[in-house]
Parts: sequence; C-alpha cells; structure tokens
Amino acid sequence: MQNIFKEVASLDQRCYDELLLSEDILMEHAADGMADFIKQNFPQSKTILISCGSGNNGADGIALARLLHRNFDVKLHLFKNPTSPMAKLQYERIKRLNLTVTDVICECDIIVDALFGSGLSRTLEPNTALHISLLNQLHGIKIACDIPTGLHVNGECEKDSFVADYTLTMGALKRSLFNDCAKDKVGIVQVLDLGISRAVYETSSKTKLLDLEDINLPFRKIQNSHKGSFGHLAIVSGEKLGASVLCASAALRFGTALVTLLSNENPMIPTELMLSHQLPNNATAIALGMGLGIEFSQNELQTFLDNDLPLLLDADIFYHPFITQLLKRENIVLTPHPKEFTQLLYVSGIADISVDELQNNRFHYTEIFTQKYKNAVLVLKGANVFIAKDDELFVNPHGTNVLAKGGSGDVLSGLISSLLAQGYTPLNAAITGSLAHTKLALEFKGANFSLIPNDLINGIKNL
Repeated sequence: MQNIFKEVASLDQRCYDELLLSEDILMEHAADGMADFIKQNFPQSKTILISCGSGNNGADGIALARLLHRNFDVKLHLFKNPTSPMAKLQYERIKRLNLTVTDVICECDIIVDALFGSGLSRTLEPNTALHISLLNQLHGIKIACDIPTGLHVNGECEKDSFVADYTLTMGALKRSLFNDCAKDKVGIVQVLDLGISRAVYETSSKTKLLDLEDINLPFRKIQNSHKGSFGHLAIVSGEKLGASVLCASAALRFGTALVTLLSNENPMIPTELMLSHQLPNNATAIALGMGLGIEFSQNELQTFLDNDLPLLLDADIFYHPFITQLLKRENIVLTPHPKEFTQLLYVSGIADISVDELQNNRFHYTEIFTQKYKNAVLVLKGANVFIAKDDELFVNPHGTNVLAKGGSGDVLSGLISSLLAQGYTPLNAAITGSLAHTKLALEFKGANFSLIPNDLINGIKNL
C-alpha cells in the first residue's frame, strides 16, 4: 500500500522547517526526476515541447528545460510570464544559458504540461482551457508535471483537462489523481523523490492506494478439514434469479464450501448450489440485494436477518425502506454503484445530490458517510473503487472498462460475501474481494468489450 494525501504543501513546509531543505532544492530534485525519466525512456533525438505557467509548476517546467536542452531539441513555451519567485528565478537561470523561448505551439515527440500543479481550486480561464485543448490535439507522448492541468485539488476535473500518458507527481501521491474523472487524464502515475526518500518526506495517512500484492487469497492451509470448515453463505434470491446465481457461483468458486439460495419459489439452479426457504442454521454470512426486486416483504426479510451474521448489501436493497434499519447493524459491507450511493446519502439524511456531484466529490461524500456509519464498510464502485471504514479509506485503482457489463457487480458481491462467510473481517473481505475482482478483469484475454460475468468466475481458479 502507498500513502495518498489530500495536499502536500504541509509536507513541503515540513522539509523547509525541520529538514532545512529549501524550496529551490526540492524544485531542482523534482526537475531532475523528470529529466531522468525522459532520458531513460526516450532517445535524445526526440523533440520536446514544455509549456509552462506563471507559478511554481511552470518553474518546474523551466528547470526541466534547462536540464534537457543539451540532450534534446527543447522548445520552451511560456504560456504566461513568470510571477512566482521560483518561476522568476528559474527564468533568470535559463536566460544565462541563452535557451530559446518559443511563442509557437508545434508538434513535438514529447509534450510536457507544466501549467498548474496540485493546488488548483478554481475554474480555468477560457484562454487556458483553449490552450490545454490545443496541447491535447498534438500527437506526441504527453507528460504532466505533478498533476494534469485541469484537475482540482478536490478531484473535480475540468472539461478541457490535459490528457497525459504519464503523470510525474512530486513527493507523494495526491487524492486528485484518483477521482474517477482523473482515470482518463493521468495515464501512468510515477512519484518523484524531492531530495529525500518518500519514507522521510511523507507523514502518516489514513488514505491508502492498494497494490495488487495486497490481496490475501483464501488458500486452505489446514488438511484436517471438511466442508463445514470453510463457511456457509446464504444469498437472498429475489425476482432476478440470474443475479443471485452469479453471486453464488462466484462465492463457491472463491472458497466458500456451501452456498444456499433463499427463495420463496423452487427455481432451477446449478446443481452445486443449494436452495432453501429458510436461513440454514449453520450459515456464516448473508448476501442481500442483488436482483431482489419486490419478491420479499420486510417481515420476510427480517426473518432472515434476525441474527448478527456478517451481511453484504447490494443493489435493490438500497432502495428498500428496510435499509435504514440495516445500516445500524454491525459487520456489514455495502457495495453500491454511484447512483445507489446517492440514494444511501439521501435516505441517511446526509445529502440530496446528483450522481455528477457525487462523482466530482467522491472522497468528500465517502468520508461523511463512513463517519456517520462507523460500523459499515463501504465499497463505492467506479473507475477507481473506494473501500472505506470509519476514518480509513483505500483506493483500488486497478479497475478496467471490461467490467462495465451487467452482472460484474454480482460477481463482486459473491467474492466479498464468500470471504465474509469464511471468517474474514468486513474490511479485509472488501479489500481482497475488490482486488480479486479487478485482477480477474486485468487477466481477461478477450477483446475488452466481450467479457461476460462467467469469464470472471471461471478465472477465479487461476488467481
């Protein structure tokens, strides 16, 4: 796991105050890190356009031009004249080298965006938006200095944000890199050291970026065991049988030894699954919501839930009046997509907002919700999955568009509830289930439009 920070200005200030590292030293190391990245990944015959703003992000870009101008054909473009002290200093330095500044935006092999850094909190001016649009139209490899211009500190993205192939971010990871709208803007993110290691530069953070290596699969270690040793998941099966069957099949494949569908009917189901009208006495977890519809009354649901078993909630249950009572339970995992989460925010009295407003402020509303329901683990689906409990928040950035297919969420519910049934804590079940879900998608070999949920389930055996 890696730390993610809401802001890094305080980390920079700590370097100045406690470590006696000046702003100039940090900037020189930032520029040197960018220069090393370019030298290591591109031949010196390449042309480079570096477009700089008037502040410290522009100063980084000017310093980069100074470091590269003898190795590459560098075209330094000043979108605005330097105004910050560091930008003025870096500009004076390049003037001593007679480095040419161009007024022309032209095609180059590499395009570097050094217009705005991580502190953007206002709408871009029209001429800036137009300039970014022009940069985006160029065909070269695009590199963002620290943050692609147009990404706000809260994670909101301007319509004309710079679209980078690589983001070379300074010192530490920032939240604004991991809002959903940033997924198509940041490209590959790499953190650059600022004269000290990240371990020294960074302080503690309750927000973490998950690595695929953080997965904790339910491998069986005890040989003296039987089917009762590995949990029994009960899934409330409603109007849409397919959703609960997908959930059940994923759960069984992911290690739960027994899976029972709870139904008022007697539907045909896969032979490896069980069917019951009552909650089995030996159930160890319950999943509720996927394909639920209006199959059960609240009293019927209550008979399944008159216990303290770990509970996963998904899909239709978020629109059921019963949800306000379920939010009071211990050991619950919620797996809403954004629209379902706006419904949760509404019924819990937190906010009445649109999906767009949520998506622009995912960190904010996730924190508010989990502060109110400290017992709940929230798995907010999206391009970057948020997994949160109380004051801890984990970002799974490994999702891919192959998962944008009906039934993928039912498989995720099956993975997480399977781990609940096997004795994982709700938070650990959510983290490993989400990582497994995205890893299955990453390892899918077909065309990215062709995945069906059973492809994910079949892939579990190869994790």
